[in-house]
Amino acid sequence: MNNALEPHGFDFANAKSVEKKYCKEESGKILKACFEVHNELGNGFLEPVYQEALELEFKSQKIPYEREKLLPIMYKGHVLNKEYYADFVCYESIIVELKSVSVLVKAHRAQLLNYLNAANKKVGLLVNFGEKSLKWERITNFKN
Repeated sequence: MNNALEPHGFDFANAKSVEKKYCKEESGKILKACFEVHNELGNGFLEPVYQEALELEFKSQKIPYEREKLLPIMYKGHVLNKEYYADFVCYESIIVELKSVSVLVKAHRAQLLNYLNAANKKVGLLVNFGEKSLKWERITNFKN
């Protein structure tokens, strides 16, 4: 899913090429770990349970990560006092946002896209452990 609000003149072909190369393998490894956690725990727990289990799985699968990584929010060159902590940043470049809700909605996607913009990251994974089957979306931000 690409940023729907692309500026005029955006090079979609180049962005698609970059997206396919950029973090595709790493995203697959992260999702494999998420599926492992969901297969083991199922749905119904609160988000912190999945976060803790996923951290163990990242360690087990040797996926580099930072948990609850501080990502400062910039506004017109100023760092805001309000801080955002990503659930995980993996491979120093992929924001992983966990949810445990009955269904993902537009607001969840917008939240991750805002985090990608604020942190100047290109790829994010929105992962929902709250449904019977694991649901996930790969959100990209190639407008910058």
